[in-house]
Amino acid sequence: IVNQISLCRTSYGPYARAMERICREESFHQRQGFEIMETLVRGSKEQKKMAQGALDRWWWPTLMMFGPHDAQSSHSQQSMKWKIKRQSNDELRQQFVDQTVAQAAHIGLEIPDRDLKWNEGRRHYDFGPIDWDEFERVLSGFGQCNESRLRARQDAHDEGAWVREAV
Repeated sequence: IVNQISLCRTSYGPYARAMERICREESFHQRQGFEIMETLVRGSKEQKKMAQGALDRWWWPTLMMFGPHDAQSSHSQQSMKWKIKRQSNDELRQQFVDQTVAQAAHIGLEIPDRDLKWNEGRRHYDFGPIDWDEFERVLSGFGQCNESRLRARQDAHDEGAWVREAV
């Protein structure tokens, strides 16, 4: 939602208007996700462990979803110049980290980053380096769940073929 909200102010009007409608819908899902995590944390030990495990699993991939660092992004400067994007990948990622650290602390979860610390001079959290090699592996089809995802897709395709043949 952090990424999407910034696109509500893009220079291309039809896209900006569509993003406003999308953000209204997605904001609901963001609140729902927070409430689910909060409920898990307040549940049993196993449920809190599940919530922490989800945060541990998704923290770094989520930071990767903002895109490469500005210095390595091939399109960010042009998109900023044309005002398609109003904030850079790094600015959006920083905004997300600052918001999420406070939310996690509020419900009693720990961000899985040993380098995470408040930087008083910058008035932002500093965080550890992102493993862009992992990002490239996932994009190349070698992510943690890729094999099981592809197997499920193949199984669904095979079942669909059987149904088509029966009709």
